Amino acid sequence: MSPSGTTTFGLEVLAFGPHPDDVELFCGGLLARMAEVGHRTGIVDLSRGEKSSRGTVESRAAETEAASRELGLSVRENLGLADGWLNPWEGFEAPEAERVRASAVARVVEVLRRLRPELVIVPWEEERHPDHEAASALVTRALFFAGVRRFETEPPGAPFTPRQVLYYPLRHLAEPSFVVDVSQVHARKMAAVRCYASQVEPRPDAPPTLVGSALSLSSLEARDRFYGARIGVAHGEPYVARETLGLVDPVEHFRRNSFEKPLFFPHRR
Repeated sequence: MSPSGTTTFGLEVLAFGPHPDDVELFCGGLLARMAEVGHRTGIVDLSRGEKSSRGTVESRAAETEAASRELGLSVRENLGLADGWLNPWEGFEAPEAERVRASAVARVVEVLRRLRPELVIVPWEEERHPDHEAASALVTRALFFAGVRRFETEPPGAPFTPRQVLYYPLRHLAEPSFVVDVSQVHARKMAAVRCYASQVEPRPDAPPTLVGSALSLSSLEARDRFYGARIGVAHGEPYVARETLGLVDPVEHFRRNSFEKPLFFPHRR
């Protein structure tokens, strides 16, 4: 908090990913677009992807660095939590004096308090990969405790609450609260995704994986085109807000965010 009692922010946008490449795949367009218009953006990867069937920790790190440049990020960090074992309760069994260093929640709280992002992007709670669901629960828990004054971290940090939290669906098609037009930066998003060649390129000499399958990138393209069609643009990314969003001036909002007629419509009972 500033001396006046108002919240001081650092980054404009901070996205959390369970593994390096998750953010690029599913909300890389938003990050590229925000950087393009001058906002400071960042990604925090919770693990290094060391259990991946393809590549190595070293090759994944080099790919991550290249993808970060492609997206124009201001910050990229990795918390080094155990791939395959992400757990929102990790470290809570430790003695209280050790929890500030042992707990995964405290690690995420420390990042939030230090980087102080206005907008936080979190994986959606439903996913095929257990680490992705655990990451959603972990960051959601940390977002609450980041604002609790007596929740300790190492190093210490002032309590912090972001302006807004959004969730990004991955493989599960959650009904979005809204869709972000990423048409102008979609090529940059896909360039960032392709930086992870060890993961996304089909290779006969590598173990078969979902993200490395022959239809993986084309399905991602189809997903972004489908959500774009829902707002009448070429490419879009879906985001979910758990709370009701408010508008001060609906006329000005829709004047600044005017789209063509949608080609697909949500299901209404």
